[in-house]
Amino acid sequence: MTYNRDMKLYNTMSKQKEEFTTVQPGIAQIYSCGPTVYNTAHIGNLRAYICGDILKKTLRFNGYQIEDVMNITDVGHLVGDGDDGEDKVETTARKLGLHPLQIAQKFTDIFMNDLKRLNVIPAKHIVPATQCIDGMINLINTLEAKGCTYRTSDGIYFDASTFPDYYQLSKGSLEGNLGGARVALGEKRNINDFALWKFVSPNTIQKWDSPWGVGCPGWHIECSAISMQYLPVPFDIHTGGVDHIPVHHTNEIAQTQTATGKKMCNFWFHNEFMTIDGGKMSKSLGNVYTLDDLINQGYDPMHLRLLMLQTIYRSVLNFTFTALNGARENYRNIVTALRRHQASTTPTDPQIINELRHAFTDAINNDLNTPTALAVLHQALKQPNSQDIYQLITAEFDQVLSLSLAAAVSTEENTIIPDAINELAAQRLAAKKQRDWATADALRNKITAAGYQINDTVDGYTITKIN
Repeated sequence: MTYNRDMKLYNTMSKQKEEFTTVQPGIAQIYSCGPTVYNTAHIGNLRAYICGDILKKTLRFNGYQIEDVMNITDVGHLVGDGDDGEDKVETTARKLGLHPLQIAQKFTDIFMNDLKRLNVIPAKHIVPATQCIDGMINLINTLEAKGCTYRTSDGIYFDASTFPDYYQLSKGSLEGNLGGARVALGEKRNINDFALWKFVSPNTIQKWDSPWGVGCPGWHIECSAISMQYLPVPFDIHTGGVDHIPVHHTNEIAQTQTATGKKMCNFWFHNEFMTIDGGKMSKSLGNVYTLDDLINQGYDPMHLRLLMLQTIYRSVLNFTFTALNGARENYRNIVTALRRHQASTTPTDPQIINELRHAFTDAINNDLNTPTALAVLHQALKQPNSQDIYQLITAEFDQVLSLSLAAAVSTEENTIIPDAINELAAQRLAAKKQRDWATADALRNKITAAGYQINDTVDGYTITKIN
């Protein structure tokens, strides 16, 4: 397949959809901001990587080869994302009595396993920050030689006033942001100045020698240094969450563009936030969910992936268990319909297949419109049963959606909960609402004896077959 010139992608820099083109014909070069590995990623964090995965698989669907890089932040990301406080990885290491690299490896492994379970293909190059310290020091040297850094008692800082286009991504203004004008800045000259290299105390575990003294890199410098090591300047696409726009990605641009005299990349791809029940995730509210939390409640990772595909990446996604239950039911309906198509030997008119294929391609090439792409999938399922429809969806559509549909179809029917079990569960829920705990327990025992497990959720319950 030749690469498609008709793909449109929203560019945060221009605030509009643009025709997607690449620096090198047929090859899409992508840099993705990876996790800070001090804790297990929650489902809101994971949305960024599912959105990035859809982007890459759409590009592959259009015939592009992918050359991609993702960093792993295992040093330099301070608590609060500012230039004060302790390093997040080191702080966790101290609490648990482990070396920071042990903490980083533990949570990197968990993160990579989550990506695998969500059918997210990992980047070709996955680069821990601690493996690129020399590159960061060299980049800081370049910035220093250009006269845009200064020294304070706690580190080497980038002087944002030397980069007039500092707000080109977030569309703000440097006016009023001089030191002391709006906030107490300590030794920083301007509110937007940021640490390139931080001096550390003698008891800090992760530290390196540098021309400026013993210390560790700031958070922002790693992405500029790593992207410049593996990709040309400019490269094609930089991905990440919208929370990175005002500070982290803005600082990356300032560093890279100042050092090279070129723009960092041609497209900025940002996914929106995920809310929980219409509000923020908060440990105090008990609504910070990991992928394991959902699996332990009987959900499959594909239910979460499908839920995320039902909202376009540039819109806020409101997670509720009602919505997740709906995605699970949607998934089951898709798989049940696909089984019927797979069993049929009746052909479908090739013109209908081509119309569906073109509609799906138009949807994903229109800024990754996955809700419309899913609507096309359902339109295909409504066609008379046909092996051709099964092949179209599992062999073509699922290249992009990556919902493991062929594998789900081949799985035994134990994923379908019998009507009798669903009825017992409904009776149990009614008994609970009446506070008839004895009846509720008896019904649970009947469900368990029949080989099924019922788990209570905020919105009701989930049922899974006991293997």
